[in-house]
Amino acid sequence: MIIVDSLLEKRAAQGNPVRVGIAGPGFMAKGLMNHILNTTPGMEVACVYARTPEKGVAALELAGRRGHLVSVVDDAAGVDAMAAQGGTAVTSNHEAMTQANNVDVVIDCTGSVEFGCELALAALAGRKHLVLMNAEVDATVGPVLSAKFEDAGLVYTGCDGDQPGVQMNLIRFVRGLGLTPLVAGNIKGLQDPYRNPTTQEGFARQWGQDPHMVTSFADGTKVSVEQALVANAAGLSVHKRGCLQRDHRGHVDELTSMYDIDELKKLGGAVDYVVGTKPGPGVYVLATHDDPKQQHYLNLYKLGEGPLYSFYTPYHLCHFEVPTTAARAVLLGDATIKPLRQAPKVEVITIAKKDMKAGETLDALGGYCYYGECEKAPVAKAENLIPVGLAEGCVLTRDVAKDEAISYADVTVPQGRLCDKLRAEQDAMFPQPEVHA
Repeated sequence: MIIVDSLLEKRAAQGNPVRVGIAGPGFMAKGLMNHILNTTPGMEVACVYARTPEKGVAALELAGRRGHLVSVVDDAAGVDAMAAQGGTAVTSNHEAMTQANNVDVVIDCTGSVEFGCELALAALAGRKHLVLMNAEVDATVGPVLSAKFEDAGLVYTGCDGDQPGVQMNLIRFVRGLGLTPLVAGNIKGLQDPYRNPTTQEGFARQWGQDPHMVTSFADGTKVSVEQALVANAAGLSVHKRGCLQRDHRGHVDELTSMYDIDELKKLGGAVDYVVGTKPGPGVYVLATHDDPKQQHYLNLYKLGEGPLYSFYTPYHLCHFEVPTTAARAVLLGDATIKPLRQAPKVEVITIAKKDMKAGETLDALGGYCYYGECEKAPVAKAENLIPVGLAEGCVLTRDVAKDEAISYADVTVPQGRLCDKLRAEQDAMFPQPEVHA
């Protein structure tokens, strides 16, 4: 969104920056704070929420913000006072951030589904736009949350820089050219569903990341979540449980010959991912055009004879692109990626990573117990399968075999969770069509 830089420059010249509240002081949030504070004119970090305020203070100090420009506060008035001085408030009360007048948009960098639900409703109550770096909460209850924000005249959005946002930007670009996207894909370097925090500990330590987060990348859960978000934002499906997930070591353009276009059209388009394809770690969209005259031009412009034409972005730059999302939300009322207002097309289901016994409690995403895979949402509903974002804390009521999909009939769900309440509301708001044999 090239227009965003000009709009932010105007806000900088007016002395009226877009004021951001950041939830969570973790790895990605640290990079985001550093980028906004030092290289994003027209934007300011007004508040950082951290359960342990000292971690928020340390994250700001890493970005060069310290001393009288940082203060730990308890309420919205404290946040507003610091923002008025051009500083940053740190708080362990997320409602202090969402209720503050001097916060325009909240960015969720936490990765927690349950807290993400609480934060989303608090942002809604405080009339704040919401940017999610928390893809898991979006994949679990995104449609109902998006509808609530839309009804309130607020923006609910995933972010530029993360693969779903990059794919949706590319889909919108391709549609603007008059083509029909039939595949939206993600390029991975590794896929092993049985990785766990022990196997990924060394890599996580090397990069200063959390082993559970790194595991969710390696075991396929994160890419499945990401592709479900794209499917539900663009109205696409999947070929089969788990996507096609080919291992292809060539160039992304070669994928145009690997899909059955009639099958794609019957599906209404599909999301997918490939392992090892170049250029990685990018994303791709394969699209078709029905006009022979325009096909001639596309061939002239070196995109080939079709029927599928390849478009790709060779990178995704995570936190570097998130300020663009915040600016799009505040200044243009535009979401980078959000679910369509309809029943989800794709669900991420919970698959056992190992043989487990009755009585075992399922651990967190990116753990030792399970991984996530894409499935057609009506199939997931018909089989009563647990969305991966709701699996944590569930207790098995029977033995489950490795690679078996886990259903609600197999577990006892923790009581009193907001995420379950929102999910029930979503299922009632957007019922799934019945699956016919």
